[in-house]
Amino acid sequence: MDKYFDLLIIDRDFSLNNGFEPNLTKNEHSIGQDIKHSIIESGLATELVAERSPTLRYDVFTRIILLVETDRRIIPGTARIREETAERLYLTADTYDFGRIGVTING
Repeated sequence: MDKYFDLLIIDRDFSLNNGFEPNLTKNEHSIGQDIKHSIIESGLATELVAERSPTLRYDVFTRIILLVETDRRIIPGTARIREETAERLYLTADTYDFGRIGVTING
């Protein structure tokens, strides 16, 4: 069942098919893309790259989790962040309709 649709964005640009029409993303991929873009647009990803204090980095992680959990499609209390590098995070969260999603966020 397709519930959510969005234009697919790759490397901050629309993804186009062979006919130069935008590709679509749907359901859990659409939710993940929305979450990724909300984090980037909030400035929290950039703030995290600039922060070196472990304590203050965890504060930014908490703010990212709170932002993600305001999405009505995400089950509150399920968002988790794993720091892969100082500039790349992997975020997981459970959705009401599609189970667990995961997105990579580059600062």
